Amino acid sequence: MPKTTLRITSKNYSSWSLRGWLLAKFAGLSFQEDIVPPDDPDARAEILLLSSSILVPSLKHGSILVWDTLAIAEYLNEIRPSAKLLPSDQAARAHCRAICGEMHSGFSALRSALPMNLKGHFPNFKVWSRAEADIQRITAIWKECLATYGGPYLFGEQRTVADAMYAPVVTRFVTYDVKLDPVCSAYGKRIMAMPEMQEWIADAQLEPEDEELDVEF
Repeated sequence: MPKTTLRITSKNYSSWSLRGWLLAKFAGLSFQEDIVPPDDPDARAEILLLSSSILVPSLKHGSILVWDTLAIAEYLNEIRPSAKLLPSDQAARAHCRAICGEMHSGFSALRSALPMNLKGHFPNFKVWSRAEADIQRITAIWKECLATYGGPYLFGEQRTVADAMYAPVVTRFVTYDVKLDPVCSAYGKRIMAMPEMQEWIADAQLEPEDEELDVEF
């Protein structure tokens, strides 16, 4: 079996690391974590949205190195087809890729206004209008998927790339006390209750306090 390493950074702050890690977990891939300290300049730039660093996450599977979260997702879908990271139905698969691409390249206002911070909790947080528009679009995507494919996950009973891509957003909604409708609230609770998410959050809570970043809100 090829040696597999997933390079990530802070579990408290790095949304892209969480996405890559969940994808590997959903695929059932056994891997070692290579954790880059958050004070590494490249890792810090990635967390603070100052660059689209290829440092994290990156997956080394034997002699193959894959970076960029969507590329990792496609690679894992190839080598672990039984995990069904992408839906088997062509139309659903196209839909899944489209909303994952939207998450990958969009929602910059949300990313800036509500940075991932699993240790933080800010009740009654004031969300500015551009970020509110992103929230409305994301919840519309969730409701459309849940209604179309029947839940409990975005594309039905199987967890897919989409659930991994949107999982960090769920944590942001919890951190910043974003009020959701019952359908989206139930989906968010389901994501937060996943054993993989509970494992990640527990590890994030153990990160040293001196790793805290100066994030502006």
